[in-house]
Amino acid sequence: MCRITVFTPTYNRAYALPHLYETLQAQTFRDFEWLIVDDGSSDNTEELIQCWINDARLPIRYIKTPNGGKHRAINKGLALAKGELFFIVDSDDWLPVDSLYWIDLYYSQICSCEEFAGVAGSKCYPNGTKVGGDVTYNVLDTDNVSYREVHKIKGDMAEVWRTNVLRQYLFPEFEGEKFLTEALVWNKIALKYKLRYFNKEIYTCEYLPDGLTNNIRIHHRNSPRGTMLFYSELTKDNRFSWVSRMKAAANYWRYTMSYKGRRNHMPLWAFLLLPIGFMAYRHDLRKERK
Repeated sequence: MCRITVFTPTYNRAYALPHLYETLQAQTFRDFEWLIVDDGSSDNTEELIQCWINDARLPIRYIKTPNGGKHRAINKGLALAKGELFFIVDSDDWLPVDSLYWIDLYYSQICSCEEFAGVAGSKCYPNGTKVGGDVTYNVLDTDNVSYREVHKIKGDMAEVWRTNVLRQYLFPEFEGEKFLTEALVWNKIALKYKLRYFNKEIYTCEYLPDGLTNNIRIHHRNSPRGTMLFYSELTKDNRFSWVSRMKAAANYWRYTMSYKGRRNHMPLWAFLLLPIGFMAYRHDLRKERK
């Protein structure tokens, strides 16, 4: 057992992983493991990581699986993690040297409270600018949905979950589909648990051209059943504003317009957003052809 499992799902990122490795070596807090699930890479990822394992500068475990997408890699990582906390750090990102120190400090404040699923710090870009802009709180205890819908705070956060909680909310896996947004699971956890948000930068992110974020529309369209599940649930979730739910309805049609199989149930009002979804779908196709 250890305090934190730093979990990295990776696919053909041998060129990016060394930076993350260097920042993990530099961490001031040392009670952690680095668990890597290689999602079927065809580059030299395996050889690179094996060299690091042999160097033994930090505890590393490496597992290679057939290519199935980040959500499947997370499920696999949760089955293998030894840490009390599970911290997802993508292969093109890295950590400030005191990242794990702050995580442990703030988690120590709430670790005996079962209403908390973990803690969350800030993400920043390589130039130091915070993702989503500055916040006014030092500490905020709330759930993941209220953080955005009630407190109106934007931008991705670096969530660090209790491993035993996240194991109760594994990602659904649809045959032939390789993408499922993490928000599907985070929204479910928010029905029962809070997070302690703290205003410290613990994660540096760089959105590379081959990453999920920059190709999100294609991934949604290529994984229609997972996409339908996420957006159909969002349209019926009263925790979200009407604006958020209408956007979800439009995106439901936008990303699944060409899907011919069985569809998820949608509220009647959501069909009013079908024309907007169709126009967005056509716009995406035209943009991709350029």
